[in-house]
Amino acid sequence: MGRQARTASWSGIGRLGVVDREDAWQRLGKESFDLVVIGGGVVGAGTALDAATRGLRVALVEARDLASGTSSRSSKLVHGGLRYLEQLEFSLVREALAERELMLTKLAPHLVRPVSFLYPLTHRVWERPYTAAGLFLYDTMGGARSVPGQKHLTRAGALRMVPALRRDSLVGGIRYYDAQVDDSRYTMMLARTAARYGAVVRTSTQVVDFLHEADRVSGVRVRDVEDGREVEVPAGAVVNCTGVWTDELQQLSGSRGRFRVRASKGVHVVVPRDRIVSESGMILRTESSVLFVIPWGNHWILGTTDSDWRLDLAHPAATKQDIDYILGEINAVLATPLTHDDIEGVYAGLRPLLAGESEETSKLSREHAVARVAPGLVAIAGGKYTTYRVMAADAVNAAAIDLPTRVQPSITDKVQLLGADGYHALVNQADRLAAQYGLHPYRLRHLLNRYGALVHELLALAENEPEWLRPLEHAPDYLRVEVAYAVSHEGALHLEDVLARRTRIAIEYPHRGVDCARQVAEIMAGILGWSGKTTESEVDTYVARVAAERDSQSQPDDEAADASRRAAPDVRPHLDALDLGKQR
Repeated sequence: MGRQARTASWSGIGRLGVVDREDAWQRLGKESFDLVVIGGGVVGAGTALDAATRGLRVALVEARDLASGTSSRSSKLVHGGLRYLEQLEFSLVREALAERELMLTKLAPHLVRPVSFLYPLTHRVWERPYTAAGLFLYDTMGGARSVPGQKHLTRAGALRMVPALRRDSLVGGIRYYDAQVDDSRYTMMLARTAARYGAVVRTSTQVVDFLHEADRVSGVRVRDVEDGREVEVPAGAVVNCTGVWTDELQQLSGSRGRFRVRASKGVHVVVPRDRIVSESGMILRTESSVLFVIPWGNHWILGTTDSDWRLDLAHPAATKQDIDYILGEINAVLATPLTHDDIEGVYAGLRPLLAGESEETSKLSREHAVARVAPGLVAIAGGKYTTYRVMAADAVNAAAIDLPTRVQPSITDKVQLLGADGYHALVNQADRLAAQYGLHPYRLRHLLNRYGALVHELLALAENEPEWLRPLEHAPDYLRVEVAYAVSHEGALHLEDVLARRTRIAIEYPHRGVDCARQVAEIMAGILGWSGKTTESEVDTYVARVAAERDSQSQPDDEAADASRRAAPDVRPHLDALDLGKQR
């Protein structure tokens, strides 16, 4: 049986494969929904899950790929926001810490795990008690429930923990814990879990217009941006969860917004783990904010910047100035400085901040806002990744006023994401499972931390394709079967979807996915039924994307970097200009 024919027989709960994609399109055209959610980021996926588990009929549509915007380009931390204590945003910190606890212990222990940070002290006498008081407040608000509390270190102790630091860069240190997540995988698992509970989830499906009945919004018109088909989708209410595109979608609806969203660019740099000798991550104070040094497998993620962005919303570009700033801040404390040659990957994302009176994005509110923009239309924006579940519940509550039936309370604090159930038992059985599948135990544990209890579903794909259990050439951290599974179960439609989001090859290897692009494309082609011409086009488009990003990262300012990044073609041929971002 050929790979394409076998696709139809592949099983899986909450599957988002090519067969499921066509079924979802038919459902969009034939069914009426209580709620249509626009946007496949963490808030949109969370809203779809919240609504579906309340018993509502839900459709989630995303113009590009799941987590293709902000939700794949974060600092990859689930945290309370320690620095928000200084801004006296106590309720935000308390709320975020409660959500972090839920994600760590119940909702997604396979995707969220503790990570330690050293806070180097640079001033004697006053800084230790001042910082300790803040961390004590952090711990007592919920920060030390399932992770260790703060630990005070002398300078010698801090240097033993982080030998990479210059001796004169600190007088002591305090270690504390937060949590880490693969942001794009978490968002994708949220969407799959929503599909598991009945939501229609469809990517490459752009809202091109809103339907109206008298003065109320009664649904949306969507376009399949792969082939250009369009269909009307009636709904009791529509929720705009498009983040930095919130204002554009509100204009498209013909409704005046209740708040404005500003885009703040955050740039991160990825370097090899051996370039910074340390047992812990770090948080460093800068003049305007903080800089994180975050452990990420065999790498470190360094970031972030915080600057206003008014250019292309789809493809924010890092500049040489952004990268130099990050290297300059970390090199100020390292005994062996980093250089541009050490950089493996760079990524830039946009935070959707609620616009206020201040012109500095670092001072705009990280809290979220929900508004009933018009009868039948709700918009939600702001917030932070960690509090997506609270935001989702608020959005559904706001939309409930337009629904004819009583809406049940939110229960997502009790709903585990796919892969969570049974994860801990499988970790204990890792050696036996590794032997069963002929894998090294380290490899099996790596898979468990990406797929959780779905690891059996993943490895089952290789039963008739044993070569799929071999690593990818030029990206050996990933197995070939992970590419197949990304297409058959996780909704990947394009090479970029796999290299940048289902895996993180695009930021974890110096070649940024170019060297393994053809091999990955050939695996995808066998499942998606690509012709040789389509396969070549996918590889060429991805290579052009990487070249454009590299060029943008050598430019001196945002305008030049944006022009360089825009030079690469978009892989989805029927995207409307609205979704490509505008000069604002």
